[in-house]
Amino acid sequence: MKIDVLTLFPEMFDGVFGASILGKAKDKGIVSLQAINFRNYSNNKHNTVDDYPYGGGGGMVLKPEPVFAAVEDLQIDPNKKPRVILMCPQGEQFTQRKAEELAGEEHLVLICGHYEGYDERIRKYLVTDELSVGDYVLTGGEIPAMTVIDSVVRLLPGVLGNETSAVTDSYSTGLLEYPHYTRPAEFRGWTVPDILVSGHHAKIDLWRREQSLLRTLQRRPDLLKDAELTKKERHWLATMAANTKVEQQ
Repeated sequence: MKIDVLTLFPEMFDGVFGASILGKAKDKGIVSLQAINFRNYSNNKHNTVDDYPYGGGGGMVLKPEPVFAAVEDLQIDPNKKPRVILMCPQGEQFTQRKAEELAGEEHLVLICGHYEGYDERIRKYLVTDELSVGDYVLTGGEIPAMTVIDSVVRLLPGVLGNETSAVTDSYSTGLLEYPHYTRPAEFRGWTVPDILVSGHHAKIDLWRREQSLLRTLQRRPDLLKDAELTKKERHWLATMAANTKVEQQ
């Protein structure tokens, strides 16, 4: 996969692209990561990329010329156009499902904005997607872009040491992930659940599934509406929910 990031602060990506999982994926040749300063594509002597908004108002707006020129200067296969993603608080909420969708692409271009916003022609005529990482506003799109890149790259084949890790992550199954334990079996009097050291894999799988359901019920019940559950699981959840209400009373 090839990922290009258009930003006014490419130095922010140096550490992220060179360390941990992303750095290893880059070294293995699984992904190509590049941060491009679109100020270099400004068409004026002062290298400005923003201007006052037509109609008045506070803040500055990113001009269309440098952004279009930066994207058009990328080495793009005419038969395989990239997904051009605008990082924007007005965009679609970024989810694990979206990460899985984007992980199937060969080329992603992420545009990081600053100032008050983007010239609307960037939205209408250049980008294919607008993504938001939450209902809040940051000073720029760099941190959200890092979030999207990290989430997508870890799903690529060969990136994680254990290929099953991404499959069982929270949200990948539509539910939150079950609790994890490791050595020592007893720590300060707190012990690992007996089922996990029983060696009975079928029972362990059942326990993990129930714990995943229970954790989702307790922390993100909104996810259960669209989760793929059996009738038996929905009945079990209803029982657990009812018992929880009785305990609270």
